[in-house]
Amino acid sequence: MQNSFYDVRMCPENSKWEQAISREIVLYNRNNDIRTDFERDYTRILHSQAYRRLKHKTQVFFAPHNDHICTRMEHVLHVASVASTIAKYLGLNEQLASAIAMGHDIGHAPFGHHGEHCLNSLLEQKEGKNAPKKFWHERNSLFFADYIETLQDPDGVEQPLNLTYAVRDGLICHCGEIDQQGIKPRDEAIDLYSIKRPGLIQPFTWEGCVVKIADKIAYLGRDIEDARSYHIIDMSSYRTLREIVGSTLGFENKGAHALKSGKAVNTTVLINDLILDLCEQSSPEKGLCFSDQYFRFIIELKKFNYSHIYNHWRLGEFGIYADNIIGTLYRTLQKTYLYAQNGRVAQALKLYPKLCETFEDWLIKYTNYRPFISERHSFVDKKTILKYNTQTVFDLSDSNSFTKCIIEYISGMTDQFAIQVYEEIISF
Repeated sequence: MQNSFYDVRMCPENSKWEQAISREIVLYNRNNDIRTDFERDYTRILHSQAYRRLKHKTQVFFAPHNDHICTRMEHVLHVASVASTIAKYLGLNEQLASAIAMGHDIGHAPFGHHGEHCLNSLLEQKEGKNAPKKFWHERNSLFFADYIETLQDPDGVEQPLNLTYAVRDGLICHCGEIDQQGIKPRDEAIDLYSIKRPGLIQPFTWEGCVVKIADKIAYLGRDIEDARSYHIIDMSSYRTLREIVGSTLGFENKGAHALKSGKAVNTTVLINDLILDLCEQSSPEKGLCFSDQYFRFIIELKKFNYSHIYNHWRLGEFGIYADNIIGTLYRTLQKTYLYAQNGRVAQALKLYPKLCETFEDWLIKYTNYRPFISERHSFVDKKTILKYNTQTVFDLSDSNSFTKCIIEYISGMTDQFAIQVYEEIISF
């Protein structure tokens, strides 16, 4: 029902407001800003480099050459559109929902979820109680927002994004892979880094819950459309899809019309119907939920996507290629550990110019690395190193911290850049 969540929206009258708008450190004030706290978060994410790189990161299909295939950036925009529509209709804070949606995947690895699993596998190989923890992109989005991404303040000093608690919470709690009905926000504010696994802790705000569901709505339909463009879904699979729609929604439902001919999936109709059902069924008392009919449809549609798209043999073959790329980069950079401690990474990576330049710049910005002054580093002086007003994120005296440093560096790559530096390494 329209505006049915108005009384629980995130606003100054909400008991959670002060916690929701709190930041880790005070954010500078321009004295002439007309934006709200959440609007500032939205634009800080929009101007971050991690957001820009999403245009060349996998959604489902790796490094696509087809300009009309969904990339991670387009997915994020779909989620923002869906979340904004739901929040506006229900009377929630549209600005907060949009900010969370814009930033929810800034920590995603190259090559989509396959790249994420690969990085996690590399971390799991490390032993010892101080070894780095698991890699999961929801937590990595929070980590990038808190420690990696910086913007210049009015004095030209690089500062962390320093987002509000409500937005940071939405980043790490956005996982929609677990099928749930009646989603409601949790009551307590917690240390967000105490969350150990994705999907188990509900967001702190209703707006964060909206983004969690919007993520699912956005990817289900669009992934089918892209799979059809690449002929991943054949006519036999399409008949299965039509049967799912007919058995769960009935062909009298307008959302099924696009599938009757077996020629196309109308993504906009599918997304629209899911949004309408959610808005009609949800209330602060019941939580955010779909009708039983649409919830069954979502579950069956997810099963279809995994069976006919995500587990398709062609994606599996490319997954092997992606494993080789990420594994090669990881092993190559691990070999530079002693060089990093002596400030001579440029010497270790001199045969790989793109990898050398970007990795050493990463070390200069985020670690206690101090390069041995050479011709390449004639520009590196004390002023350059100190322009980053951030703490040392990774400690080169600790091998586990260095491993984490490498994992985070790789996670920030686009598909294309990872392929380029991989080819530098394997080409003679």
